[in-house]
Amino acid sequence: MSIAVVIASCLSEIAYFIIGLQLYYYVIIWLASFGAVFGASYRRLRKALPAILNRMKTSTRWPTAAKILNGICWAGPFAAIAAFPSLYQYLILAGIGLGNLSTYLMIKKYSNTDNPEQLIVALVSLAAVPAAVMIDSMIFATRQDIAVMLSRIFIGIAYAAGGAFALLRKAGPIDLSPR
Repeated sequence: MSIAVVIASCLSEIAYFIIGLQLYYYVIIWLASFGAVFGASYRRLRKALPAILNRMKTSTRWPTAAKILNGICWAGPFAAIAAFPSLYQYLILAGIGLGNLSTYLMIKKYSNTDNPEQLIVALVSLAAVPAAVMIDSMIFATRQDIAVMLSRIFIGIAYAAGGAFALLRKAGPIDLSPR
């Protein structure tokens, strides 16, 4: 999924800045990006589907308060966009960060499963919020479109870092000793 987010983010920016496509093309770009990535990795996804379904089943057994807190962490920042539309690029980063962090902590506590790639996505996203605010206010104060692009790049970096960690972890240790 992180590969699809990175591809779709980059293609969206190219479509907007270089080609100047209309807004409705973004839907096509995002659906095509996810479709291509999921289509290319269909066999792997089929093997991973039982683990994903099991993870979803375990979250339904969480206490109600944990479910509510996790839902607020995910939906709260996104819902705040309605009240603060000028801050939406930061609220999206905060929503991704808080949502992934709360899900990581809940899964670790209630399911005894450690998913560090989710923690990486959370920490990178949350660290990107103050960085984006500072960069936007100092450099791109008059260019909202570039500020939005920067937050999308940060989202792509967060998911790419989590995905890269997952792939490297799956590959196992690398021997760097000279032979």
